[in-house]
Amino acid sequence: MSKLPSLDQKRAAYAWKVVQGQPDEYGKLAKGAPALIMNNGLMQTLAFYQDKKGEHYKALNKHIIDWLAAYLTHQENVTVPFDKMMDALLNANSQKYRKATEETLALLRWIRQFAAISQ
Repeated sequence: MSKLPSLDQKRAAYAWKVVQGQPDEYGKLAKGAPALIMNNGLMQTLAFYQDKKGEHYKALNKHIIDWLAAYLTHQENVTVPFDKMMDALLNANSQKYRKATEETLALLRWIRQFAAISQ
């Protein structure tokens, strides 16, 4: 019998894939991302990263948005633009928004851990 991977295993696999080849700045950014989200909110953090010029900001933002899109739609390998994700979060009820925030924080635990060892 083949056992399906858990959500946490899927997070880990995704995180491992996306951190490969990322610069040190990406790992440093990922390390501080949970605090930024907790202090300012998920949408504010995504908007902040979108506004920044560095490629590591764009990469982390894309990785979070793509994971959230897959999580929210229950599909794999979903890619949505920044504005579509912001619209989805803006229109989400408070429970769905909280779940998106919690899911982002869970993903970032894996990204931070893998980014630290892939440097």
